[in-house]
Amino acid sequence: MDHALERLLVRHTLRLPAPAGPAGDGSAAALRFDAVLRTAGFALAGPLLRELSGRSAETVDALARWALEAVRERVGDHVRHNAYFLDFPHNVPDTREFWLSCVLRALEDPEAREEVEAQLSAGVLNLLTLPTYGRYQHTYEELLAAHAELTPASSDRLTVLHLGGPFEEEIGTLYWSLAGSVTPLGDEHLADLAVLAAHCADGPQPEEIPVREIRAVVNRARLRVGATPLLDTVTDVLRLACALSDGDVTLRERTRFRALSRPLRRALLAGLDAVVAAAPAKLADVGPHREAWKRLGERLHPHEYPAWPHAAEVFAVARGELRAPSLDSRVEALLACDDVPGAAELLASAAPGRLFRALDRLLRTAADEAGREAVLAAAERAAPRVAGRVVLSVREHLLNRHDRSGAPRRLFVNRDGSAWVTADTRRDLPREAQRRLLALLDGETRRRLPAAGRVLVDPAILDVALPLSGRAASGGFGVLPRGSVSAVEGELLRFFMYWKEARRTTDLDLSALILDQRYATVSWLSYTELTTVEGRHSGDVTAAPEGASEFIELRLGAVRGTFVVPHVHVYAGENFEEVAESFFGYMLREGEQGGRPFEPRTVRMKSELRGPGRVALPVAFRRDEEGRWHAHWLHLCLRGTPSANRVEDHRVSMAVLLRGAVERTPVTVRHVMGLLRESGAEVTEWSGGAVPEEPVTYLGLARPEGLAPGSRVVTPENLRDLVPA
Repeated sequence: MDHALERLLVRHTLRLPAPAGPAGDGSAAALRFDAVLRTAGFALAGPLLRELSGRSAETVDALARWALEAVRERVGDHVRHNAYFLDFPHNVPDTREFWLSCVLRALEDPEAREEVEAQLSAGVLNLLTLPTYGRYQHTYEELLAAHAELTPASSDRLTVLHLGGPFEEEIGTLYWSLAGSVTPLGDEHLADLAVLAAHCADGPQPEEIPVREIRAVVNRARLRVGATPLLDTVTDVLRLACALSDGDVTLRERTRFRALSRPLRRALLAGLDAVVAAAPAKLADVGPHREAWKRLGERLHPHEYPAWPHAAEVFAVARGELRAPSLDSRVEALLACDDVPGAAELLASAAPGRLFRALDRLLRTAADEAGREAVLAAAERAAPRVAGRVVLSVREHLLNRHDRSGAPRRLFVNRDGSAWVTADTRRDLPREAQRRLLALLDGETRRRLPAAGRVLVDPAILDVALPLSGRAASGGFGVLPRGSVSAVEGELLRFFMYWKEARRTTDLDLSALILDQRYATVSWLSYTELTTVEGRHSGDVTAAPEGASEFIELRLGAVRGTFVVPHVHVYAGENFEEVAESFFGYMLREGEQGGRPFEPRTVRMKSELRGPGRVALPVAFRRDEEGRWHAHWLHLCLRGTPSANRVEDHRVSMAVLLRGAVERTPVTVRHVMGLLRESGAEVTEWSGGAVPEEPVTYLGLARPEGLAPGSRVVTPENLRDLVPA
């Protein structure tokens, strides 16, 4: 058995389902399991250890095998992390001296000497042609032998695995949580949902699946078990068709539709016919995806099914044979006539969420106070029908809507994480309109928050941003949403990056840019600058057919700057979407802990590297006025150049992007806690110690032991549950 569902459960919940094996004396096996877990920075919670001790040793051993694989993969310990410099972080040479040594060794090599001499004579030397540059000169086993074991420290990470319920109950609960999410899921979570849906599609379903792309994934599973898909717009059908072709259910990328079986064609056309028959106005939704509908029509052959004439109308609209003005075109026509109140009323009745997203523009476009009053009145009437994440997104927009006196700049981030910054040239919003909108948004959010009773909140989670989109964070371990701020406590900060090429030679480079408080460059660490102050780079590896790693270590107290910005460049070969695997992370260590370059117990964060750009910026580190360091979570990427990306070439663009991201204010857990207090909830900050005996709502970076049954727990793994519907 591959235990894919069990590993998925651990990844999302840090819970192990109650084992179903026979009773017995598994205490020795359970203790061995716990001891091995601790080498990776994990441990069994007390109830889980006791439960396993009462099972047979064979049951415990079987569970331990797949559970260890799951947790090691979470922190990046499932691969071999070799370093180019055997003794890293010690004995890292000066950059120029190292390059010279590579040249001298090449001149001693009869096979390489002639080519190197020719390059030297021409005045340009390509380091990549040197036989010892960029290629490991030792084995992984030799690296292990060169490093003493890690000295344990009280600051080492220890992530607790908790006891779950029966397997089917745990899987069902996770499926309902993902399928019923009120915020879009990231690619990793969508893929996991597809696995869960295939297992749960013929069982109980959530009462509502509000996010359309999630609905498409669930509908594909429902069709495959013979259940009726959940469809109420024509675009639901298009997304489902994309899912059946393993395409992009978000409709951002073009899907190459496959030939579909007759039963699937009939199901799609019947669903499409029912949607249009019930609400002919929904034909207006065809226009924005006209080309996709044309391609799908070539696969569905609607002319062969006269029993569903309304479905045929969809394709007639796509071909331009039938007119169905889109909502956008109707709104633009009203605005062209300076009828802002009419546009607001149309959006309020047809698409209240789009009204809220257009509020800034409508308020700026209104010709007078009467027009602005009409827009605000429409917003107040429509507010109860707007999704909670949209309400919070508009609040975040207003938090960052500054007047133009300070030459503000706008940060744009698309769904792929590609980002750019530009000057804010919009007219100012009237302060009274902003005040009234903020009151409306906060009142609407407060109304939707569930009665929480007693709330315990770990102060460490207060500055974590709410995940208003699953694409605000990458998959991985210890990852927080874009805009979050978290404390960094440790003397040594060590970054790591791993990649494995898929089909062609690929060179990824780990670098770190150091900036001052004005975002000006102080220095950097990369393959072109192996040492600076007390920072060290582990050496450049230029190919990874079997996988490769690079590291950077900094002594935080020695950093001469305010920001440390680690990033990964694609120097050559496959991009982040093409490689077989790639991830970034950081470790924190005390002064002389020693150990291997990669030690899972010290990993604080591991993030998958994905995105369309050639430069990835997962996180940045900032020193405050009191000398304390904090992580600012970015999850951004730059387009970069097709090849030869280097930190030297992107210093300015990264500084501009960093400033736009760091100076942007997100909606955080702290805001929701304030609203709960205003609603009468008893909110208490809790930093450890005994927990109450009665059920509570707990929010923190990790679940504490001893919570009473019936307690609601919100951690980064399910932070989306804090966003109201």
